[in-house]
Amino acid sequence: MPELIRKRLIPEEYIPLADDRILYQSDEIIVTAWKTLHPKTQFSHGYSCYFLRKGWKVSRFFRQDGSLYYIYCDIIRSDYVAQSDTWIFTDLLADVILEDSGLVRVVDLDELADAFERGILSSPALTGVLRSLNELLSCIYSGEFAGVIRQLDSHIPEGAR
Repeated sequence: MPELIRKRLIPEEYIPLADDRILYQSDEIIVTAWKTLHPKTQFSHGYSCYFLRKGWKVSRFFRQDGSLYYIYCDIIRSDYVAQSDTWIFTDLLADVILEDSGLVRVVDLDELADAFERGILSSPALTGVLRSLNELLSCIYSGEFAGVIRQLDSHIPEGAR
């Protein structure tokens, strides 16, 4: 199994996701099961689908009782290092939260602007983030996002939530 690493830009850090379990992997997606790195009262575990070509990570966050807390979407860059069989997922700061109520929130755009101003993100990288974010929001607003969630859910074992 490949090693998974989350790379953050602000603050700059590499976080090995050693406890994440890969449930499914193809050339287009990687689906993982995970528990929170730091204990939280709102949620305890979840499942993520890395869409390697789209630049999205779509996660379902669950409470301890198994009920859905929310769906969280990260805009990411996925890099594979063949020599070490490692996936590095860079969090590109722009995120979308889908609440059970139907509310859609776009968050952390201020961090995206900060990264650009500090030279952490180049102009082409910023453009790529905005295009991935636009594609994700278009998918959500058009109703096509249900298919994205079905793709994630199809790899979660029955009764595992």
